[in-house]
Amino acid sequence: MTTTTETTPATTTTPTDRLLDGSLAVAPLLYLAADTTYAVRGWSDATAGVLHVLGAIAYGFVVLAVGSWLPRGSRLAAAIVLTGLVGAAGNVAYGFDTIHLSLGDTALVDQPGAANLIKPLGLFFPLSFALVAAALARLGHRWQAVLVLVAIVAWPVAHIGNIAAVAVPVNVVLVVAFGSLLWTRQSSPR
Repeated sequence: MTTTTETTPATTTTPTDRLLDGSLAVAPLLYLAADTTYAVRGWSDATAGVLHVLGAIAYGFVVLAVGSWLPRGSRLAAAIVLTGLVGAAGNVAYGFDTIHLSLGDTALVDQPGAANLIKPLGLFFPLSFALVAAALARLGHRWQAVLVLVAIVAWPVAHIGNIAAVAVPVNVVLVVAFGSLLWTRQSSPR
């Protein structure tokens, strides 16, 4: 008589999986801290600028995470990666611009010529999140997709207009949307 033991496939998470999944919590929390600091201390606060830079970098990992959940041949995934990384670069630039302002320098957005590069790069950030919302809907995360889309429509209003009363709630919505995905990812097999 032969005895066999039934095995279940192992669910392996790689360090890259953990990094990308972790960004779903870290990025929106960092950005919530940045915008809360902006709300309390003003839009040229150095600490807020540092948190802004770190949050923008972390959001680069969020777009990579969501892009990686789509099929490898997906054009949507490619568009998310392209717009997400360009948008993260623009978002980081705006954070450094805040740090420059805190030191008494002039805002890049107020300068002519090459300094204007910050504007189109920054606009790629909300575009990438509109694509992330489309991906989340395609992946069956419909309510999170709606939250991300609503938040990212309000994002430029909040951040171009420096309106803290809009910026902070936008980030709370993103904490809920992306944080819930983190829990969903941990409970699903890889």
